[in-house]
Parts: sequence; C-alpha cells; structure tokens
Amino acid sequence: MLTLTSSAIALADLETQFNLRYTQDINFFFEWNNTLPALTDIEKERCDRLKTSYLYLLRYPPLLEDTVKMVVLSPLLDLAGFYLPPFHIQSEASIEIIDQEKNVTVKGNLDSLILCESLWVLVIESKKALFSLEAGKAQLLSYLLASPQLPNQPIYGLLTNGSNFAFLKLAYDNDVPIYSLSDEFILHNRENGLYKVLQILKYFAQAFSKNNELTPNP
Repeated sequence: MLTLTSSAIALADLETQFNLRYTQDINFFFEWNNTLPALTDIEKERCDRLKTSYLYLLRYPPLLEDTVKMVVLSPLLDLAGFYLPPFHIQSEASIEIIDQEKNVTVKGNLDSLILCESLWVLVIESKKALFSLEAGKAQLLSYLLASPQLPNQPIYGLLTNGSNFAFLKLAYDNDVPIYSLSDEFILHNRENGLYKVLQILKYFAQAFSKNNELTPNP
C-alpha cells in the first residue's frame, strides 16, 4: 500500500487519489457569510491587542508555528468560547485516511482539533509567519478528509499563518468530496481582519454548542 504524509501531499494527489473537487458555488459555503454575532468593544480591543503583539513580534524573526498559535490563535479560540463546555481541544492528533480501492494511505498530525462530543467542529492548521496559506491548504484538506463524520455531515477547517486567515468547508455530493474556501482575512488590513475571524469562530461555537444545524440566512 502506498503511504503518503499529509505535510508533503499536494492538491493533485488528493484530487487523483480521493477524487477531491473544488467548487466556486457561492451557496456551497454559506456559513462563513451568514449573519454573524456582533463583537463587543472589549472583544475588538482584544483583537487590536493581538494585532499589535503580532506585528511587534514580526520584528524578531523567525516567527514559528508554535509562536503563531500562542500569540494569535489560542487567544482567538478563547474569545470564541472553544475552551468551555461542550468543546475540548486535541493537539497534534494523529490522522489516517485509507482508500482501499486505490491502495493508498495518508498519515499525519494535525495542529489542533476542536471537538464537540464526537463531532469535529473545526480543524486548524497553522504555519510559520512567512508561509502563504497555500502552503498548508492540501495538508488541511487531507485532515478534513479523515473526519469520521464524513460523508454524513460537513467538516470545517481554519488555515492561518498568524496574519492571514481562511476557512474551509468539505462535504460530500453524490460520494464526491467537494470543498470551498471563504475570503481571506488579513490582520494587516486597516480594519483589523481578526474582527471577522472572531465573528465566524463565535458563530460556529454558538451553533454547535446549541446543537443547531448550520443553515443559510432566509
């Protein structure tokens, strides 16, 4: 059996081995653009502080993955409520996806996995500050493909290098795994991009903690 590592896998590998497909249908990933929770002044101040801290630390490279998680990602997850019941976090969790028909296995360790009971709420892949988000997209998608809730329910991911953020959604359509991405949110923007990231994280946290289905706005 051919064994691939998620950190070295390419999108072409996932498309060939697992029939992964990308869609530009704006109705596919409606969740990120739903009516989102408003931020309080205190939450905006916290986001601004995270931005100031991150920009300061960029003066002293290299800014590695662990630092990105500690300075930016971890506080955002706390503000969104992911460190409270019913959620819990797994770090460096091992994953494996197997295609018996094509005799292929993909193995890897994801950075952070947020769970609500047995439900994968969000899979997070963080990269070094100098990396483009493209550097981690295939790796994150390989983790999403390993979710035990597929194909019955969609799975979501967050990709970040500390200053840039993008959300992903993966779902099955007639046994074909399809994914799409949100816009990219940038911390450097004049209006702090962390505002929208936190709003989306709060939306997911509130929806899953209440066992609500994620449905588009009427």
